[in-house]
Amino acid sequence: MPAPRKYTFAHAVEVSSPLIAVMSLIKLTELLLGLSFAGFGILPRDPQGAIGIFTAPLLHGSLAHLFANVGPLFVLLVLLFWDRTYHPVRTLTMIWLAGGVGTWLIGRNQAPDGSPTPHIGASSLIFGLVAYLVLAGFLARRWRTFFVALLVFLVFGGIYVGVLPQDGPISWEGHLSGAVAGVVAAVNNHGQKRGRR
Repeated sequence: MPAPRKYTFAHAVEVSSPLIAVMSLIKLTELLLGLSFAGFGILPRDPQGAIGIFTAPLLHGSLAHLFANVGPLFVLLVLLFWDRTYHPVRTLTMIWLAGGVGTWLIGRNQAPDGSPTPHIGASSLIFGLVAYLVLAGFLARRWRTFFVALLVFLVFGGIYVGVLPQDGPISWEGHLSGAVAGVVAAVNNHGQKRGRR
């Protein structure tokens, strides 16, 4: 019996592409109009900066920053939306919001020169999806999810040095918060199955 249209590879590509397109369009608009939307990023512990919980993953500081994120993010989104086992909409929403809240709570709010430091970029989603797909691959107890977990770990596992505290412009707080959000989402979606008889 063929897979439902909703969980085919073609559908996964179709639903993953608009998010990548929006990120690219925003960066293109900034470049063409000479604007910066970085002010809509996460400003930790600033009530006004909480808007970034919703908008920060869509924003990137440069084309290099955008290109570094959209390829891995697209691959991970396709893997997520290709299998109903992952509860893709719920999972992505949890990682997006919980990763943003975590960054807002623990992120650095000032650069070394004392200026406000908004946290922007989709890397929190990438770290969250990697953590989710790896852990869910074991908790879901299915051969397909186990294979995806192994593949994701082999291809992306090395990124986790990025959750370690470091100086500089990289938001390790966003990476760590995204990874924790991915673990929480995996346990929430699949951990209960392990305790059932």
